[in-house]
Amino acid sequence: MTRLIRTNSGNPDFQQLVRLLDAVLAELDGDDHEFYAQFNKTAALKHAVVAYDGGKAVGCGAVKQFSPGAVEVKRMFTLPDYRNRGIARAVLSELENWAKELGYGKCVLETGKRQPDAIALYSKQGYRLIPNYGQYVGMDNSVCFEKMI
Repeated sequence: MTRLIRTNSGNPDFQQLVRLLDAVLAELDGDDHEFYAQFNKTAALKHAVVAYDGGKAVGCGAVKQFSPGAVEVKRMFTLPDYRNRGIARAVLSELENWAKELGYGKCVLETGKRQPDAIALYSKQGYRLIPNYGQYVGMDNSVCFEKMI
């Protein structure tokens, strides 16, 4: 059974999962990786979720304030051997619930066109495609989404 904990970016399990995520993204993003990496720093993330299967950390995600009424979903990752088990969906749902508890009404996020599983997850969870925002404007690989929560 999957267990979710609310934590922050100082959690060692969160940090380990993010290191694995960064390695995957370095391959997927190719020459664009350095550009994206500058927006994925985790030092100040106050709202992170880690998913555990037994005692093993298998998935994570975080949110940070995007605007006064919205959070940005960041650092979503599930270990490859644990995908297609609903872990990412559970982490995302927990992040949305936490954001609501904090008084936010919307989630936004960016993912890459080379990440079809991520795009499918967000679409299935009610996120809708929006024009690329902020630093992602003009980035051909970026796809941005939002969801009212």
